[in-house]
Amino acid sequence: MSEGLKIGITCYPSLGGSGVVATELGKLLAERGHQIHFITHNIPFRLGSKFQKNIQYHEVDVNDYYVFRYPPYDLSLASKMAQVANLQQLDLLHVHYAVPHAVCAYLAKQMAHPDLKVVTTLHGTDITVLAQDESLKDMIRFAINQSDAVTAVSQDLINQTREMLDINRDIDLTYNFIDKRVYYPRDIAHLRSEFAYPHEKILMHISNFRPVKRVSDVVEVFAKVHEQIPSRLVFVGEGPDMPKVQCMIRNMGLEDRVHFLGKQDEIAQVISLADVLLLPSEKESFGLVALEAMACGVPTIGSEAGGIPELVTHGETGYLAPVGDTDKMAEHAVQLLSNDQLAAQMREACLHRARHVFCNDLITWEYEKIYYRVLNREVMNAKPSC
Repeated sequence: MSEGLKIGITCYPSLGGSGVVATELGKLLAERGHQIHFITHNIPFRLGSKFQKNIQYHEVDVNDYYVFRYPPYDLSLASKMAQVANLQQLDLLHVHYAVPHAVCAYLAKQMAHPDLKVVTTLHGTDITVLAQDESLKDMIRFAINQSDAVTAVSQDLINQTREMLDINRDIDLTYNFIDKRVYYPRDIAHLRSEFAYPHEKILMHISNFRPVKRVSDVVEVFAKVHEQIPSRLVFVGEGPDMPKVQCMIRNMGLEDRVHFLGKQDEIAQVISLADVLLLPSEKESFGLVALEAMACGVPTIGSEAGGIPELVTHGETGYLAPVGDTDKMAEHAVQLLSNDQLAAQMREACLHRARHVFCNDLITWEYEKIYYRVLNREVMNAKPSC
């Protein structure tokens, strides 16, 4: 491998797909000999507090001066980025989300050494939600255009970025990934018996329970499936729509069929409980949870929203239906859950696609190529075989 780089990574450190991807990418880059510096307001939850070779964490402190009505986090972040870049002689900053992180990186670049490069990864919300706000649109466009390279997690997100912001610059399609050493089918027969009888199927939904996830559709699909196939529903996660969903379940008399597990860290083990994952989202730039399920051999029944069709191959690794079409989703689920041979075929297709298309080695290498390109250096390591 060529000489390692010094890379600063900024992301949202709390729960969320972008933070997961950013943290896991940093850990993989560190394994490959790069010096990784996480610059965030808290330790990313996937990083933990244990010492890891080639990884440092730099906390962003926000000074709450009385002259500021609100603590100036963005300015503090930009200042910290510049400090770390100068002290550690970073080659580049890789920031996840255009606002505020790419804007802060631009400011940091002006304060730090002139050779510092900025790579921005778009994950979805900065385009699908924030870019619809006219007061933010120019800032997001500026942050994207001032980055030395821009990546996006799906072709659908690239298309939306170009359409909504009139962006003409190159955007690299770099899919999310899973670490195949962590995400694989687990032997959980002993645990499964605590949630369902042997003749019952388990449907699962994992999210932050925001309205965009359409969690009520999950309950409707489950109710329709259970009418034909004895089933259980497992919810993982928390969020604002949870009370609404619980009330819906009570009104439908399904309390004894539904389990709420809250937030879970061992996602691979939890997903391995399921026979199918339900993802009926209204918007989904990629759908990381569907990839995590796929890597554990669990097919997804989802919507045709956003980047989900780029991830889930209809009829091979799951089924897709129009947003809100719970009848069609339930029909697909019954078709899958009532045919053991079909379920086994889809399980193998899921494992193959996850390991070969969304392999951690491959996607990490694609990011490395981008880094070396913006630095005008030659990358010596060959494309990995997954």
